Amino acid sequence: MDQPVSPAAAPAAEAISPHCRLSFELNGQPQTLDVEARVTLLDALREQLKLTGTKKGCDRGQCGACTVLVDGRRINSCLTLAVMCEGSQVTTVEGLGTPEALHPVQAAFIEQDAFQCGYCTPGQICSAVALLDEAKAGCASAVTPGLCRVEGPLSDAEIRERMSGNLCRCGAYPNIVRAVRQVLDSDRG
Repeated sequence: MDQPVSPAAAPAAEAISPHCRLSFELNGQPQTLDVEARVTLLDALREQLKLTGTKKGCDRGQCGACTVLVDGRRINSCLTLAVMCEGSQVTTVEGLGTPEALHPVQAAFIEQDAFQCGYCTPGQICSAVALLDEAKAGCASAVTPGLCRVEGPLSDAEIRERMSGNLCRCGAYPNIVRAVRQVLDSDRG
């Protein structure tokens, strides 16, 4: 039988999840938040900062809808505690470009019609931005021949592998690959 919680026990519950002051750079601007220690970066972005471009899909790190960049690397913000980003540079889809000056990946997604319902698109775009940086750095993927440093242009199989953490339930994958290819080709040219 459950015992009622006494009012004296309430302060002990607060001690379990203390609030923390968190300072980081968000989309190029300094940001300070007071968050409960167990709040995810996704929830801090959406609920406290009202940046709703980053989507909550599965909330289990399986769909990639919540992908953002932390210090230039893509992460699932639903699996990342906000306090883990202390002192980091966090970039969401809102920080990549503006309506007047789209990021090349954003422009390519529009030109290649690389979305349908659009729910996964912010995470797909953030992931594609990281993919481009990884390719420039020569980072290998699971399908890189010999698992060695990437030399030359990425194949479509490489692009698909590198984007595999981002699911599109509408099935816009061919157009997403074309959008990434467009940016890769324009970078080479």
